[in-house]
Amino acid sequence: MLGRPHEAGVQKKFMRTFSRAIVVLTIGLAVCLPPLAHSQLGQILQPKATANPPGKTGNDPLGRETPSGTVFGFLEAAQSGNFGIAAQYLQMSPARRQAQGESLAMKLNVAMNRAFVGNLRPSRQPEGTPQEDVAPDRQKLGTMVSGHTEVDLELVRVSDPNVGRIWLFSAETLSKIPELYDQIQARRVETRLPAWVVKHELAGMPLWQWLALLVMLPMAAAAGWLLLVVLQIPLRWWARSHGQAALVQWRSVSGPEWLLAGTLVHRVLAGYLGMPLLQQHYYFQFTAVAIVVGANWILWRVIRWFLRRVRNRALARGNSGTGSLMLLGERVVKAAVFVMAVFTIFGILGFNMSTALAGLGIGGLAIGFGAQKTIENLFGGVSVLGDEVIRVGDVCRFGDRTGTVEDIGLRSTRVRTEERTLLAIPNGTVATINVENLSRRDKILFKTVLGLRSETTPDHLRYVLSEIRRILYSHPKLETKTVRVRLIELAPSAINVELVCYVMTQDFNEFAAVREDLLLRIMHLVEDSGTAFALPSQTLYLGRDSGLEKEKAEAAVKKVAELRDGKQLPFPDFTDEHISSLRGSIEYPQPESALRNQTHEAGQKTGKDD
Repeated sequence: MLGRPHEAGVQKKFMRTFSRAIVVLTIGLAVCLPPLAHSQLGQILQPKATANPPGKTGNDPLGRETPSGTVFGFLEAAQSGNFGIAAQYLQMSPARRQAQGESLAMKLNVAMNRAFVGNLRPSRQPEGTPQEDVAPDRQKLGTMVSGHTEVDLELVRVSDPNVGRIWLFSAETLSKIPELYDQIQARRVETRLPAWVVKHELAGMPLWQWLALLVMLPMAAAAGWLLLVVLQIPLRWWARSHGQAALVQWRSVSGPEWLLAGTLVHRVLAGYLGMPLLQQHYYFQFTAVAIVVGANWILWRVIRWFLRRVRNRALARGNSGTGSLMLLGERVVKAAVFVMAVFTIFGILGFNMSTALAGLGIGGLAIGFGAQKTIENLFGGVSVLGDEVIRVGDVCRFGDRTGTVEDIGLRSTRVRTEERTLLAIPNGTVATINVENLSRRDKILFKTVLGLRSETTPDHLRYVLSEIRRILYSHPKLETKTVRVRLIELAPSAINVELVCYVMTQDFNEFAAVREDLLLRIMHLVEDSGTAFALPSQTLYLGRDSGLEKEKAEAAVKKVAELRDGKQLPFPDFTDEHISSLRGSIEYPQPESALRNQTHEAGQKTGKDD
């Protein structure tokens, strides 16, 4: 359970966030309701909204070419108090419109505002939206219900001699409006409220409804917070036995969950107010945007938590390539979630998303041609991470540059070179060039060429070759199966011998130490054999030059003769039994090495402890 200081902190955070939510939602409602744009700042409270002509679209100055233009044009005109213009949206004869148009427009406006059931989404297409069991020239928008009276709200498409084909509220709907209006008047809640909150309006909506919306804010916020507290009860019980990680992840999404729950509760409560239909439409748009923001906010957090958990598990198992791919995937999925949320919000606000998507497709082609390299680098990075050719921390050779991979991003791979400079290589280039991963070596090749003096005799050379092989076969850090010591060339100034073997290590520093040890042993061997390494120069022999050391050379020749007589000459190679007996007979590190003494002392100390 949480302590009291933490509960006090939660309460303070709740009150601070709650006050901010009230301010933001109040400002948002005021901004999003378009009737505010038609009102004057000096007349916030007014008995009656000022009249404003509806927007003009197409050939019809009243914008009646589409069902959407007819519905919202009528509502704007009626709620501005201009019932003469509102009557132009009704299917009536000119004589009847002159006599009863304004009265019927006022009653239809009241009926739509008070009794409409459903979500007002009229089509924006001139032909309307095809509906089942509805004639092609008609559009059913919903139903108006009050008491036992139910009326279908329908539009009909007619031909006007002046502006062509337009949409009007059908005569069938208008014939039932007086009866519905009488039912609504008998059930009005305003009769039980003070006159001043009913008489005055703000942005075309009675003041009492604005006050009710404000009162519902703390109620919705408290209900949402209470819902989250109830949901945390089983989670706290689960966290006691499975650690606090689940509770921490829940708290990371508590903010957007509170926004989502509070908005849904406020929307349910607002449904009982009977707001004017136009204001109700914009209110639903505003709350729908809040719901989309909250839902995508939660989705964003969940995706981040899930992919990071997968990435950490991959890194714990040593799959650093999969971890890097998860990091790249997190960025791409987050971008997709953001774009999806933006398009959803635009669709809620009434933008034609089919046109936007078509434009996006054309624009995407243009951007694709212009950003070809960027796209190439993006897919190159995905292929590099997916194949796990290189991973963060690997030492690799890219062409003639060698370094440690520090990061694999969306556009480039960053490498820390041996000179400690930061090299950025485009992912498209990494995917096409030859990349050597030096960290994946299971063993390291040791290869060199020794040049001996030209005076070296064949038997003398055989002795040197056999002794070098003995050294390589005896060394514990070398792979005996791949040892190769061969005479490869009789050059003008030297006799060249090639040495090839693999050092059994992945650490280059250890390889360098073994290579140094081998070269020093070979130098001693060559010196003791009586020969020497050839220098890239010409030798001028004088009378006093003793040439080769005769005693050592004779001893070497004698040793080879003994091997020949005993049929033990190690050419073309030693026998398998001899190689097996030589394995590990050389002491490495050498007895004089400080490292060997340190290892020996550590072994003695361990023995004493045991």
